Amino acid sequence: MATIPPFTQSDLEALANVLGDTSDGLTGSEIHHFLLVAKIDDVDPAITKRHRLFNAFATFQNKYRCANNIINFVKEVLAPSRYVENKAEFETRRAAVNRVLAFEGLMITEAGGVAKTEKASTITEVQLRVEGLKNKLAQQNAHSALFHYCNEELLANNYFHAVFEANKGLFHRIKELSGVAADGNKLIEQVFSSNPILIINNFSSQSERDEHTGFCNMLKGLCGMFRNPEAHEPKVEWNIGEQDALEILGIISYCHRRLDKAQQIRTA
Repeated sequence: MATIPPFTQSDLEALANVLGDTSDGLTGSEIHHFLLVAKIDDVDPAITKRHRLFNAFATFQNKYRCANNIINFVKEVLAPSRYVENKAEFETRRAAVNRVLAFEGLMITEAGGVAKTEKASTITEVQLRVEGLKNKLAQQNAHSALFHYCNEELLANNYFHAVFEANKGLFHRIKELSGVAADGNKLIEQVFSSNPILIINNFSSQSERDEHTGFCNMLKGLCGMFRNPEAHEPKVEWNIGEQDALEILGIISYCHRRLDKAQQIRTA
């Protein structure tokens, strides 16, 4: 591993406060174990946990002028295999650690590795970067239906399944509004055809009918691109990054907003 420059004193204190928190942090025996594994001297084992960690970290940095072993300590604490039965704890602890590391231009990934990022300079920037997909969608005032249908996946920053569940939720809502039991393109054809059950505008002028047709085609596109891969491709071969997920979910959010004002003009 390349040399990691020493952390600032304030960031060391913040990291020690997170990992040594009285209620959510490590136990005393866990601190001793992880310090030992990371080859950091436990210089003050008898004091409070957060001060114990800070003194151990600061002593190491002062001696070796780098933060490598401190990062190794964090990686050991956040090894995903330790949280197989409690993913929520892993994500909560990882987010808390990453809020601190963001000021050093580092982050712990979902796989437990270390990645470089641009250094954060403000609290708002850290919140947007660390608190993940759900927070970024909330900042964009995304439709509440997104959070209803894929909240768990958003909290876990699971981009693939967040998109997949959001799409399922969109088509489920169309079924509920229209009373049509079909699925996929058949559902869209029945509900938004030239003889529609639901309309998203007055459907009287040519431009309104064209807009309605465009909305219908958009839904078909979502169906074709972001529902079918789950059935045909393994997750590892259908890669969605955070930016892709944000943009796709933004389209789905827009569709929900148009459905908010949809009118049912005939029964199924």
